[in-house]
Amino acid sequence: MLANLAKVESLLFVSGAEGISLQQLTDCTGMMKPAVKEQILLLQKKYENDDECSLEIISTKERYRIATKKKFATLLQHFFEEPNITALSRASLETLAIIAYYQPVTRIRIEEVRGVQSSGPLHKLLAFNLISEKGRLDAPGKPILYETTETFLDYFNLKSLADLPQLPEKNEVQLETDDQNLMELFDEALQDEDQKKEGA
Repeated sequence: MLANLAKVESLLFVSGAEGISLQQLTDCTGMMKPAVKEQILLLQKKYENDDECSLEIISTKERYRIATKKKFATLLQHFFEEPNITALSRASLETLAIIAYYQPVTRIRIEEVRGVQSSGPLHKLLAFNLISEKGRLDAPGKPILYETTETFLDYFNLKSLADLPQLPEKNEVQLETDDQNLMELFDEALQDEDQKKEGA
């Protein structure tokens, strides 16, 4: 049987930057709200008392998420201050491509297209400032909407989103369900754009 503390921690972890509400934790674990709050408090104390742990729990209006402790801010800033697009994983590039063409878009929509959990790639793209949050969708759970940034445009030498290479119309239907196809088209379109600029 899974320990209640582990259940809560696992849900906090996969919820990513959006976090998870107290009601969602209750629904997923089958625990009552007071019991969930008790587990969150125990987990927070566990993190606080462990000097070798870099994590903490952030809460806002009964919504919780796991984050790194403030004392690690300088270390993390140094790591991300000069991001290299080539350092992005395939998962991050797929996520970025989906956001670029569907923005503003929620994590749930991104995961529907990719077919896998995308909290990790979103964290990295946010840290690299390639994407940013653009409010919340007026829907149950108020999911965060994501969009690309000026940094994204700079990386791909685009003056605006209007300069984003257009995807072939014949593939529009496939894009709804085939993230591999989307990624290939994204790569090809950007390569074609670079070649045009070099030949200009």
